[in-house]
Amino acid sequence: MDLIQLDPIDLVISLGLIAVAIGLSVTQRLGLSWSIARSTIQTIVQLLVVGYFLAAAFAFDNPWAVLLVVAIMLTIAATVARNRVNKRIPQILPIVWLSLLISTTLTLVYINLLVLQPKPWYEPQYFIPLAGILLGNAMNGAAISLERLTSSLNNSRLEIETHLSLGATPQQAVALYRKEAIKAAMIPNLNTMLVVGVVTLPGTFTGQLLSGVYPLTAALYQMLILFIQLFATLITTVLVTQGISRQVFNSAEQLKI
Repeated sequence: MDLIQLDPIDLVISLGLIAVAIGLSVTQRLGLSWSIARSTIQTIVQLLVVGYFLAAAFAFDNPWAVLLVVAIMLTIAATVARNRVNKRIPQILPIVWLSLLISTTLTLVYINLLVLQPKPWYEPQYFIPLAGILLGNAMNGAAISLERLTSSLNNSRLEIETHLSLGATPQQAVALYRKEAIKAAMIPNLNTMLVVGVVTLPGTFTGQLLSGVYPLTAALYQMLILFIQLFATLITTVLVTQGISRQVFNSAEQLKI
């Protein structure tokens, strides 16, 4: 089955749903009208820009162009995750950026070498979408784990200092809070995997079905994506929480926040 092509007129017609949503917000006095309108405009602009940008990268078909796109995505993801947490903790952005880089690189190398084996290895059709999926999911995991860990450290200062006074190392004193932060970040991935295909159909799976891909093939690709998302998010959160737990202590092993 050929993919049904959408044109600008179709997009304008689909905006009728947004108009109804704004009207409903007004009649119900929800105060969401501006938020809906702004989000819609931002969505259109961002997706059009990224669409043209990726089209150029695909056409150029150069490894440096592909890596540049991924580097930009990586930096944006790290910045977004960093902006969601306490800005008083030093070196958050470099820690998050490096954690995302390591987790994404490990995952892509594994998948490209052992599973997909595209020719060439930087095939934009696979490399950029997979990198985007990994970075988006790992970014959310990093943000959740950072928020959970920093909140726990702020709220449990007395307990941590008690452990330190009893001879515990800084890493031992915060080990429980690190584990809880990592677990909290992994919950969305685990919940998605538990209900996928039963309660929800993920966007990637649905998109492939709409584009005419055989359902079983779409299901296999969705499995692959869920596996790599879980792995990359776990690696990211482990690295991020480890890095931050070292930053919150000074040279005298005293809690700084």
